[in-house]
Amino acid sequence: MARKITDKIVFDHIKVLDAGAKGVSVAKAPDGKVIFIPNVVPGDVVDVQTFKKRKAYYEGKAVRFHEYSEHRIEPICEHFGVCGGCKWQNMKYEQQLYYKQNEVKNHLQRIGKIELPEFEPILGSEKQFFYRNKMEFGFSNARWLTEKEIDSTDDLGNKNALGFHIPKMWDKILDITKCHLQEDPSNAIRNEIRAFAIDNDLTFFNPRNHEGFLRTLMIRTASTGELMVLIQFFEEQKQNRELLLHFLAERFPEITSLQYVINGKPNDTIYDQKVILFKGRDYILEEMEGLKFSINAKSFYQTNSSQAFELYKITRDFAGLTGDEVVYDLYTGTGTIAQFVSKNAKKVIGVEAVPEAISDAKENAKRNEITNCEFFVGDMKVVFNEQFIAQHGKPDVIITDPPRDGMHKDVIEQIMKIAPDRIVYVSCNSATQARDLALMDEKYKVTRVRPVDMFPQTHHVENVVLLEKR
Repeated sequence: MARKITDKIVFDHIKVLDAGAKGVSVAKAPDGKVIFIPNVVPGDVVDVQTFKKRKAYYEGKAVRFHEYSEHRIEPICEHFGVCGGCKWQNMKYEQQLYYKQNEVKNHLQRIGKIELPEFEPILGSEKQFFYRNKMEFGFSNARWLTEKEIDSTDDLGNKNALGFHIPKMWDKILDITKCHLQEDPSNAIRNEIRAFAIDNDLTFFNPRNHEGFLRTLMIRTASTGELMVLIQFFEEQKQNRELLLHFLAERFPEITSLQYVINGKPNDTIYDQKVILFKGRDYILEEMEGLKFSINAKSFYQTNSSQAFELYKITRDFAGLTGDEVVYDLYTGTGTIAQFVSKNAKKVIGVEAVPEAISDAKENAKRNEITNCEFFVGDMKVVFNEQFIAQHGKPDVIITDPPRDGMHKDVIEQIMKIAPDRIVYVSCNSATQARDLALMDEKYKVTRVRPVDMFPQTHHVENVVLLEKR
């Protein structure tokens, strides 16, 4: 049944059927169109009020629950439903894994349209909370207000916020009291910074007007117990900057690396900015199977350290190395996978477009006393050519772990020309992975598939695929 309230449609007693893309669930309207609904679980029966209508679908929100799904649980976070970080926190973990594996299957079958083996079971994460080693928070002088606060006539007090962006709203920050994604002292550091800044009249950033002092906060932790804190200031205020940084250093002596950035440009990315060390050293150390990796402020490292170890073990297993192989590790980043598999290979060649990452990779290899890894900077579709192959040797195995966009078609063409015996494709986006697998299907058959859950409480999933020459 459907009824109209002003310009919005309300559908009554709609059963939620499936978990869809980006953590939003899916139902069917009486007219046959799909409805995308956030913050519900497959099996819920709800009344849905639409707020967007398109030719093939509606977007709506649940305004009344008639039945609760057997797969539903109570979210533990007070910010659930407003903060967009943990969209599946209201779903039992075994069901999260089911839908993640299902998404990978659907993408590989529907987009790839290739012959597939039986999937190996998705590897769940032992930690379902407090698993992230990197978190980034934004400051705002106009925090996001709840509907209850907006309707209230009470004095709302201080409007400063330190937390996360509201989904699809670049200028709105939700003030976060406790986040369940990163282990302490992450919450304590964030809350102490906010309180100290308010007490000392340090101004919070206004992204619309581009004014204010405090801009962003990044906290990185490592399984070794080391800790990095980086504060991004919009402008230099030496006295206030030193006041805050000295406070942090004294309040949290366990901080291994305390750094800052002065960034007055329109966007808050730090990758083109100078990072300045205030106290400690400019990196923290991560450890995996006896290997140590330095992580600096700009380094890419898998954000779930313990599950990254499991992901890399699966990658090494899929590669099937005997010690005689030349391995190419494409999109090597700081060389973590390359060094992790190196003891099982004759030689490993890592290629990455970011110069700082390659510098880290070389430094890490030196620290780990690994002598059979070489690392090179370059755009994959340019550097990965016949001359490069002739110089460094034809790979027996290629490991590739590209960004979400997948591999460039020129890189795929070059891989097809080189024709290694095996390719291990690690992906954080099974849709673009499926597209790439289809392009390689003429010469390669997919023989193993295993999804890995790196991000519990979210819809994100990694997938590892082994391709072998036909």
